[in-house]
Amino acid sequence: MRRPPAKATMRPISTMPRPKTEATAFLDLYKLVIEKKRLQQELQSLEQRRQQITDRIVVLDSQVAELESNVQQMRGEVPTPRVEATLQPTMKAVKMAIAPSPPDTFDTLFLEY
Repeated sequence: MRRPPAKATMRPISTMPRPKTEATAFLDLYKLVIEKKRLQQELQSLEQRRQQITDRIVVLDSQVAELESNVQQMRGEVPTPRVEATLQPTMKAVKMAIAPSPPDTFDTLFLEY
């Protein structure tokens, strides 16, 4: 049988600052440039995501306004063009749209185990 190879010993990491040379200055400059590029890319992706969210909010607002006008038409109310143009999604309108109908229209069913 073969013996496993001896593990290489790890050298301790030096906590001493590097000497001030031209090479260390270029290394620090390189690190800063790389970090700047990374942050610029991150900022660009955040701006793209923000634009996607804004576009989705616009679509949702138009869908809510359309559904609110549909609800009003189903109730027999015909919204005037002035009201239709100023329709904004509100919690009251949303609650009215999803509110359950009166309880007397439901049949009750009891199940026993």
